[in-house]
Amino acid sequence: MDRNNQLNQLIEIGDQFSQQGQIANIQTFGSGNINDTFLVSLQAAKPFILQRLNTKVFREPKLVMQNMRIYAEHVRDRLHKNPLDRQWEVPQILQTSQGLDYFQAENGEFWRSLSFIEGSQSFDKMESLEQASEVGYALGTFHHLTSDLAPMRLEDTLEGFHVTPRYLQQYEEVLANCSSLADGKRSPEVNYCLQFVSARQGLVNVLEDAKALGKLSLRTMHGDPKVNNILFDKQTNLAMSVVDLDTVKSGLVHYDIGDCLRSGCNPVGEEYEDWENVRFETELCQGVLQGYLSMARSFLTEYDYVYIYEAIRVITFELGLRFFTDYLAGNIYFHVKYPEHNLLRSLVQFRLVESIESQESMINKIINPLK
Repeated sequence: MDRNNQLNQLIEIGDQFSQQGQIANIQTFGSGNINDTFLVSLQAAKPFILQRLNTKVFREPKLVMQNMRIYAEHVRDRLHKNPLDRQWEVPQILQTSQGLDYFQAENGEFWRSLSFIEGSQSFDKMESLEQASEVGYALGTFHHLTSDLAPMRLEDTLEGFHVTPRYLQQYEEVLANCSSLADGKRSPEVNYCLQFVSARQGLVNVLEDAKALGKLSLRTMHGDPKVNNILFDKQTNLAMSVVDLDTVKSGLVHYDIGDCLRSGCNPVGEEYEDWENVRFETELCQGVLQGYLSMARSFLTEYDYVYIYEAIRVITFELGLRFFTDYLAGNIYFHVKYPEHNLLRSLVQFRLVESIESQESMINKIINPLK
């Protein structure tokens, strides 16, 4: 499809939500790996976000929207009764002219629209200790505002998402049917990944075993609290929102805590080609945890603290495993720019696990005084 036809189709979709003005421009927005996101500019009204949900990933997109509504209404009610000491924004779901919060095209594509939080910006990696603290504050605020939202109210829109043993099972199924791994065809990088996964298979059960023993409890989780899903006020440089709410569901907040630290404490990012030099920065880790606990101390238990270090290892290994599995399966889940893209991403995460493990005592020295 040429660019003009694609733009015309996007305008047709955008018109379903643009009740306040005529569309002036549509451009791609953000760097997400799953959905397609666009910024829609209007001639006489505020811009808004237009997204095409990846229904191969989110097979029940209407339930995704239902979870988002429940979350947004709960948080707005909490903020109305107990305002924070700063501006905090919750993305607003925009309706179509028919009063729906989604639009389904004739070809089955599922579209939704969200308010654009003006005066905000996001970062793919943290640039200072102050920023690290704000990232932690943002996740702590998300968990604080949902700490009284009963997780059973939320539908499980991604069964098995952030249940690490499931990803090992998927990996083993793909590996068993992967004909491209004959000894003579394996690159050194693929061999490294195969050996890495084999050596750490026991790691996948750590958090789930703690849940089964009653040490960790189900709560409302974000599911993808990467650094670039935190919005900052351009004027104050303070965190003002957590976005990308497709994966809000019941789960262990430790997957959130670990994922925030995983993404935030790797200054070179997930796409770094010189993967052998990736390092987990403990100074940034301290900043994130200080910001997080400034809001989260009210609901964390003693066991919650005990499993923070393991959470960082587990979620980093999990993401590396997911990238490597997708590479072996032919890149069917994550968007890629070239065939070995997911292999590089997995190498970055596995090297990050090694860096985390080599600094276990230092990380625990950061965690313990913060209890």
